[in-house]
Amino acid sequence: MTNRKRNFSEQELVRQEKYQQLVQASADPFQETKFERNYTLAELHKKFGEESKDQLLAMPEKEKFVKVAGRIRLFREAGKKAAFVNIQDQDSSIQLYCRLDEMGEKAFAHFRNLDLGDIIGVEGIMMRTDHGELSIRVKQYKLLTKALRPLPDKHSGIQDIEEKYRRRYVDLIMNPEVKKVFQARTKIIRTIQGYLDSLGYLEVETPILQNIKGGAAAKPFISHYNALDSDFYLRIATELHLKRLVVGGFEGVYEIGRIFRNEGMDTRHNPEFTSLELYVAYEDMTFLMNLTETIFRKANKAIGNPNVIPYGNYQIDLAKPFRRLHMVEGIKQQTGVDFWKPMTFAEAKKIAEEKGLKVESHFTGVGHIINLFFEEFVEKSIIEPTFVYGHPVEISPLSKLNKEDPRFTDRFELFIIGREYVNAFSELNNPQQQYDRFLEQENEGKSGNDEATEMDLDFIEALEIGMPPTAGIGIGIDRLVMLLTNSESIKDVLFFPQMRPRS
Repeated sequence: MTNRKRNFSEQELVRQEKYQQLVQASADPFQETKFERNYTLAELHKKFGEESKDQLLAMPEKEKFVKVAGRIRLFREAGKKAAFVNIQDQDSSIQLYCRLDEMGEKAFAHFRNLDLGDIIGVEGIMMRTDHGELSIRVKQYKLLTKALRPLPDKHSGIQDIEEKYRRRYVDLIMNPEVKKVFQARTKIIRTIQGYLDSLGYLEVETPILQNIKGGAAAKPFISHYNALDSDFYLRIATELHLKRLVVGGFEGVYEIGRIFRNEGMDTRHNPEFTSLELYVAYEDMTFLMNLTETIFRKANKAIGNPNVIPYGNYQIDLAKPFRRLHMVEGIKQQTGVDFWKPMTFAEAKKIAEEKGLKVESHFTGVGHIINLFFEEFVEKSIIEPTFVYGHPVEISPLSKLNKEDPRFTDRFELFIIGREYVNAFSELNNPQQQYDRFLEQENEGKSGNDEATEMDLDFIEALEIGMPPTAGIGIGIDRLVMLLTNSESIKDVLFFPQMRPRS
């Protein structure tokens, strides 16, 4: 391992010198193990926020005595005998009023030597200043952590946008709004869990390391398992294991967990992301459409949003029924090309090439061309919440065929402002058809489709035991949080998104 030599700034050297002075004075703050608080700062505002200056003055001292802790964010001196300091904890901030005659000459001198970013515990009395600001009149303090590295300037903040994501801990300190996004994320997930639990569905865990690439069309991460001397994949979906549980007799199972796909990074994609997958026996695609609308509305309400929410320059109404659009009909509306008409692959390919579309070498059916048209001409045109259904069989290896038109499957995706949020379908439970679909996927892989799934004979055997009619759905949790918190990038809703290494 190569040792990197660190270059310290002048401020960092000054802070290190201050720390060494504390150590020499037997006051090393890093030896502190606990500070007993009787209030968080949010609790202070809740209890004393309505009290006037006179009411606080009249209150018995023991009723307004507080012990709190937080990080110093602002420090300004008021002459040589007083100072105003702002500290913040997880949910709030408050002003401290510090006086030499209250704290004593030695303690006050040490207090003035503190730095922005230091974490302190204080004891004091609640008061209100002449300007009406709720404050703590400090009696004594304790330095709990010395910040050896300065925070960014309060007004200019983090200048490099990538540093915002690399050093999320600094971003959280500097921008309280960022914390609200992640608190909303947790509420959204808890709300979904609570709702699905109320329906009697069981939350489960399935393997992250899998020996077969399956359940989705995606490139996997590959890891070598030394004990078995075999390559394994980080899962690209939880689908096939969850459906095994339906075969085993569970009539509603779901998992909210990490998925890994070895693909690009942009505002909508991170190589590891969080997905909800749910499988319900004896239900179909239409049931899942209704369930999806309910989940979106409940999650939106849980974080205090109105029914109509902003996203970028758009206003999205989550209260009205979501639009439903057949994929072929959407293509016809946008391009005039009618894929309802029976045609050969050669005919479809010619139409695609006339439209300037690239037909990949592994495309073998008209369904591939239909999907190509949808992605190029329809997807970005969708603004309001829209269930796009009727996906061709060629791109839906795990979906049940539509009874009226077996060229298509009983599958839908939910699109909002050109982005996919949900993928769902009536599950294919015919083991013979599933075997044939896996073979077709294998052939696509041999023809150059590195996202094709692999043959999973154990899953085929599970279907041969018998899986009831089942509806399955996958919801991208990160994109849902982005939508409901009006966040532009997936990096804004992941604590620690993947980043390119610092140069």
